[in-house]
Amino acid sequence: MEDNMKKLFALVLLSLTIAACEPGTNENNSNAKPSTPAASTPAPAVPPAATDPSPTVKPQLKAGDRVKITINGSATDGTVVSVDEKAGKVTVKVQGQKEDKTVAITDVVKQ
Repeated sequence: MEDNMKKLFALVLLSLTIAACEPGTNENNSNAKPSTPAASTPAPAVPPAATDPSPTVKPQLKAGDRVKITINGSATDGTVVSVDEKAGKVTVKVQGQKEDKTVAITDVVKQ
């Protein structure tokens, strides 16, 4: 009989330990505080010029536009051959070069 009491006590203790580890719900507890999300500090507003250009900020380029692109650290004149806005690329015919050059739209400055 004493052996059964020890087993029962151990089982009750184990059950209480497991119950204490489980997350509780506050559905029926009128004294429970409602959970509220932690207040967060909003990120500071950054002007559009300091971020990556959005489609509305990108220069509207089209074939034939005169542009400047940077090649080897120096600004070079060119003419837009084609624009791939989805890929964010512009193909430019550079003065003095035989082949067209494909660069990112952000690397092109419209003249």
